[in-house]
Amino acid sequence: MESVANQQKSLKAMLADKKDHRNVLLLYGRDDAQHYLIEQQEALIEVKDDLAKLDLAGIVIVASELQEPDRQFLMHDYKLIPSDEFSGWLIGKDGEVKQTYQKPTTSEELFNHLNRRAAPRD
Repeated sequence: MESVANQQKSLKAMLADKKDHRNVLLLYGRDDAQHYLIEQQEALIEVKDDLAKLDLAGIVIVASELQEPDRQFLMHDYKLIPSDEFSGWLIGKDGEVKQTYQKPTTSEELFNHLNRRAAPRD
């Protein structure tokens, strides 16, 4: 999992770099709700090899580490409500939001959603 705080790039640039190559699970948490981010990361670490096979990258954002341009980008493009304790977005390789989460998701739910999208269509 990457953190925006550790990057020189903007969040928008990080997502653009992954477009066409990776699905992205973007996680946001307020400072007083970091336990949700930890809970989500722990659940995903257990299945990280399987997630890699599905071309899934994770980006974690803690509110206090978010630069104002990135906050505005999230509010405008992803409809972030900064007062929400936790928000998550599953972003497809096409850059479109496929699923939103208001609480941590299970790895099973994530796999089901990604596998449904990867299944060939008749």
